[in-house]
Amino acid sequence: MSQFSESEINYLLGERRLARIATADAEGMPHVVPVGWRYEADSGVILVSGRDFAATRKFRNVQANPQASIVIDDLASVDPWKPRGVMVEGRAEAVMGSDGHEGHIRISLDRIVSWGLDG
Repeated sequence: MSQFSESEINYLLGERRLARIATADAEGMPHVVPVGWRYEADSGVILVSGRDFAATRKFRNVQANPQASIVIDDLASVDPWKPRGVMVEGRAEAVMGSDGHEGHIRISLDRIVSWGLDG
């Protein structure tokens, strides 16, 4: 399993709270949407959640196809243009909340790609 570098962890623990998650249904139809997220340092996974989350298409997609990717990115500068970000690809797990409505997606770290974080 891949581990985040120090610069990736520093970036993830910064001010960014919006990301885009990519999931696919059982037939492989892709679905990409903005989401709230957080890095869970104890387990080293990314958690994605939201309001009435268990009723969402992304949650159902992960139940049918446990592969997902998430991109957390922003612009360090627009002049000069300096994009930066972290992409995580891995096995996703749809975890039902105790009330049957809330829930979250846990994304394990199979592959990490980052850009623009140093310098």
